[in-house]
Amino acid sequence: MNQMNLPFILDSKMLLNNFVNGKNRQVVEFLYQLLNYKSSSIVYIYGPKSCGKTHLLQGCTFAALERDLKTVYIDLLQEAPAQIFVGLEENDLICIDNVDSLDKNQQHELFNLYNLSRTYNFKLIVSGVLPTNELMLLKDLKTRLSLATIFSMTAPDDDIKKEIIEKQVKDRNLIIDPNIYDYLFKYYSRDLERLLSFINKLEEVSLQKKNNITIPLIKRVINA
Repeated sequence: MNQMNLPFILDSKMLLNNFVNGKNRQVVEFLYQLLNYKSSSIVYIYGPKSCGKTHLLQGCTFAALERDLKTVYIDLLQEAPAQIFVGLEENDLICIDNVDSLDKNQQHELFNLYNLSRTYNFKLIVSGVLPTNELMLLKDLKTRLSLATIFSMTAPDDDIKKEIIEKQVKDRNLIIDPNIYDYLFKYYSRDLERLLSFINKLEEVSLQKKNNITIPLIKRVINA
């Protein structure tokens, strides 16, 4: 779905209530509570690729929309309009993904936005790959982010990856051979983002051919 005149797409499968990774339970519980706070709040979440940062930020965005709150989600890995942060202070919740990719002008704009948080009483959730002291950002912005409530996320192990994939498979009512997970890890990839993208492709092929998802089907898709 599109949101409030911004060109970023939300994935309806990324909800707080279907986030899987027990090692990061604390941040999920905090974000649920955060949505009920009346005061301003700044949160910084960091961790390696495929640890679930985007899922959590989009999940917060959906949860805020369900509460009729004004909210925006911005992914800085995607192309963003000029002055993307100007005027956002009128929102209740602002989620900014991949802060590591800010250009210099955007860094100044985010710094100014941060300074408006108490005046306008909004909540700001920012994600990045690195801890605040290692971010390649303007010193003043790094200092501001270091004052946020900070959570470090861990990447899912293979068991958690299987659980995440199984949850998506179940939600889509797909019939799948349980042995495929070990096969995918061995012959395709252990990267969760690639695995989930591949599951999407398998779903399309299985629907077209009206077949269940089996190892022979996976072999054909991998080799296609």
